[in-house]
Amino acid sequence: QVQLVESGGGLVQAGGSLRLSCSGSGLTTSRYVMGWFRQALGKEREFVAAITWSGAASHYADSVKGRFTISRDDPKNTVFLQLNSLKPEDTAVYYCAADRTGIEFHLWGQGTQVTVSS
Repeated sequence: QVQLVESGGGLVQAGGSLRLSCSGSGLTTSRYVMGWFRQALGKEREFVAAITWSGAASHYADSVKGRFTISRDDPKNTVFLQLNSLKPEDTAVYYCAADRTGIEFHLWGQGTQVTVSS
C-alpha cells in the first residue's frame, strides 16, 4: 500500500522553527518529485515547495522563500520541510505529496497541523 505520512507539526511562537517530515512507504521516493502544500482554514490548498529527483532543483512559493527549505533523504524514503522565521500566516495543515513528473501531484499524505501564535 502506497502511503505518505507527515509528522513534526505543532504549536510554535512567531519567529520560531519547525521541521516537518514525510515518510513514504510502498514507493521509492527517489523516483518521485516531492512537494509540500498547505491549506489554511477557509482557504484553498496552496503550493509551498517542491524538490526534483535526487534534489537537483527545488522551488518555493514566494511567500516562503528564504524561510523554508525542502530537502530529501532518499535512502530513508523521507522528505523534509524546514520552517524558519514562522509567521502567524503560516498557520495551516501541511501536506506532503508525490508525483512522477511534478506536473500534477497524485499521491498525498494526511497532513500535519502547524499553528503559529503571535
